[in-house]
Amino acid sequence: MTRCRLCGSEAMASVVDLGATPPCESFLAADQLDQPEPAYPLHLRVCTDCWLAQIPPLITPEETFTQYAYFSSYSTSWVEHARTFVADSVQRLGLGTDAFVVEVASNDGYLLRHMVDRGIRCLGIEPSVNVGAAARDAGVPTLTKFLDPATGAAVREEHGPANLVVANNVYAHIPDVVGFTQGLRALVADDGWVSIEVQHLLTLIEENQYDTIYHEHFQYYTVAAAIRALASGGLTLVDVELLPTHGGSIRLWARPAEVAGEPTQQVADVLAREKAAGLQELSGYTEFSARVAKVRRDLLRFLIDAAERGETVVGYGAPGKGNTLLNHCGIRPDLLPYTVDRNPYKHGRFTPGTRIPILPPEQIAADKPDYVLVLPWNLRAELVEQLSFVHDWGGRLVFPIPELSIVEVKS
Repeated sequence: MTRCRLCGSEAMASVVDLGATPPCESFLAADQLDQPEPAYPLHLRVCTDCWLAQIPPLITPEETFTQYAYFSSYSTSWVEHARTFVADSVQRLGLGTDAFVVEVASNDGYLLRHMVDRGIRCLGIEPSVNVGAAARDAGVPTLTKFLDPATGAAVREEHGPANLVVANNVYAHIPDVVGFTQGLRALVADDGWVSIEVQHLLTLIEENQYDTIYHEHFQYYTVAAAIRALASGGLTLVDVELLPTHGGSIRLWARPAEVAGEPTQQVADVLAREKAAGLQELSGYTEFSARVAKVRRDLLRFLIDAAERGETVVGYGAPGKGNTLLNHCGIRPDLLPYTVDRNPYKHGRFTPGTRIPILPPEQIAADKPDYVLVLPWNLRAELVEQLSFVHDWGGRLVFPIPELSIVEVKS
C-alpha cells in the first residue's frame, strides 16, 4: 500500500502485520478440502496525515458479499440492538408513516423489519443475493445492489429522498470510501439524517481486538478519521454515541453539510479521548503489535497445556473475527477439533485456512468438553447465559480477548 485511500497521502505507518490468511468468510465445503486455498496479506497501516487505519484492498466486495455466510438474525442481542435503535430513532427524528428509511447493507432485514412493523416505508440495499432473498421472504423490500453514487441517485429518483439512511457495520467494508459516502449523500434528503455504526479504533487498540482486522474490513475509524471521510461526500458529523457492540463501536449521526450546524459536546469529548490515547500521533500505535503477540502466545499455551493434560477444548461460533484469530495463532483440529455455530449455512463446512469442522450447537452438550473457546467474544454476556448448561458437567468457558480469561458459568 503506497497511498491512503481517503486523502491520497503516501505517509503510511505499520500498525500490525498478521501474516497472510484466507478471506474470513470463505468457509469451505467438504469437496474443497483438497483444493488450493488463496491467502492474502493482512497488514494494518495508518495514514499519518488523516489517521485513517486501513489494509490494502486485496479482495473485492463482490468476492465477499455476492454470497455471504453471515445472517444478522442469528444473534439474539444484535436483533434486540436493532429493535432498540429503530424505536429510539423514530422518536429522535419524529419519523411517522409518511417517512422513508433506507438501510445500506441491510442483510436479512433484521433492522428494517421493525420499520415495516411500524408502517414506515423502507428499502434495504443489500449486495448479497442469498441474504437479500431472506429479507424479501420476511417482507422487507430489498434491492440487490452495492451502493455507489449512481445507485444512490437511482434509488432517490425512484423512491424519493430518505429521511433517514442507516449504514450499520458497512462503512469499514467498502474500499471506495469516498464513492460510498457520496452514495449516502445521494440517498438522504437535503434535511435528512445519516446514521452509521462502525467499530471504534480506540477500543480496538485499547482492548487488543485485533481479530476484527480482516480482509472485508478495509478501514478502521476514529471519530477524527470519520469526520474526514464523511466530509468527502458532503456530510458533516453532528453527534456521536459510544456503543458496546462489537467490543466497542461508534454511532455517527451526520447530515448534509448545508444543514448540519454545530456538533454536540459529545463529539468534542470523544475527539479529546482519542487525542489523549495518542491516536493522532504514532505513539498510540507502537505497542499494539507486541500486545497482539502476547494474546497469541497465551492462547496457544493454554491449548497446548490442555491437550497435554488430556482435556478437551472445542469452539463456540464461527465468526469472521474467529478466523483471523485461528489463522494468526495457527490453530488446527489437533488443538480445536471442531467449533459450533447457530447458523445452519455453516454446518458441515470448515473454517478457512485452519479447516476446523463447523457443527450444530447441540454437539457441545453431546460431547461435554472440559472447555469451550468462545470465538465471538464480543457477545460475552449473551453467550455466558446461552452456554450456562456447560456448568452441568463442570465445563468452563474461555475468552481469548482482550486477554485470556477462563470463566466458570453457573446454570
